[in-house]
Amino acid sequence: MDVIVLAGGFGTRLRPWTDGRAKPLLPLLDKTLLERVVEAVPTDMIDRVVVAAGYGIEEMEAYFMGASLPYEAVLSVEEEALGTGGAVALARPYLNGDGPVLVLNGDLVSSVDVAALAAHHDATGATATLSLWEVEDPSRFGVCELDDAGFIRRFQEKPEPGTEFSNLINAGCYLIERDVLAGLASEPHSMEREVFPGIAEAGEMAGLVFTGYFVDAGTPDSFIEAAQVCIANGRYGSGQVTDDSWLGDGSHCEGDVSGSAIGAASNVGADASLTDCVVLDGANIGAGATLHRCLVGEGADVAAGAELSDTIVGHHAHVE
Repeated sequence: MDVIVLAGGFGTRLRPWTDGRAKPLLPLLDKTLLERVVEAVPTDMIDRVVVAAGYGIEEMEAYFMGASLPYEAVLSVEEEALGTGGAVALARPYLNGDGPVLVLNGDLVSSVDVAALAAHHDATGATATLSLWEVEDPSRFGVCELDDAGFIRRFQEKPEPGTEFSNLINAGCYLIERDVLAGLASEPHSMEREVFPGIAEAGEMAGLVFTGYFVDAGTPDSFIEAAQVCIANGRYGSGQVTDDSWLGDGSHCEGDVSGSAIGAASNVGADASLTDCVVLDGANIGAGATLHRCLVGEGADVAAGAELSDTIVGHHAHVE
């Protein structure tokens, strides 16, 4: 199948990490965020990956030229913000396979079972099939009603507490038939708000609930959570795990780390303490520094004895 990854955002919530950098190429342990999103799909199911993006295009083009990926990847470039519907429509000329197209939110790290989703799509004969995730507080999301036959009948946008008819949300991964894509308008619009409700009302939208983990890695806190999920589920091909932290190849740690990811060739000095942090490649954490829920960029330097909490340190920055 063809896969479209919606990666058109600027990554503003992760600045300064994304200043002049493409968010899909930020490292999440030993792979990029983009690779983490796509690895939810079994490689033998992929014909081509189309990345719908509008920022960091030259960086991504260079990356695709040099990267050794187990699938073909091409870019669909947005000159303006098109919303999810417009982005999918713009990507149509780059699709070259057959059958339904899989669309993925470019921030999501999850345990979604794409093979099971495809089987459910085929079994129901649906026009579109959404992966669904159960949440405790539906008021923060748009929810959907799933019937006993596995079809979604209606949607409800951010219901007031106590008024929700479901606690199932769209988990940012769906299969959709090509005839639907052919009818999409090219101007900015939303798949979720403008396309899906009509398909559901026609009785042609299926849904499948999955369990495990589901993380939107687009914020500092959730990027840390995504790293922790990758560690806990063995989603790394290099480095080593000590307790609940991952240490990349060539890193050196004389301090205490907990719930953290330390990038390749990074250094954590003596008596430093890191809790729930992500440190990218080549960074240095000085002796005795204390960091809590921090993101430390590539080649950054945190001075000895520094105390940081809920901070993003830019690439190659120095922090006292």
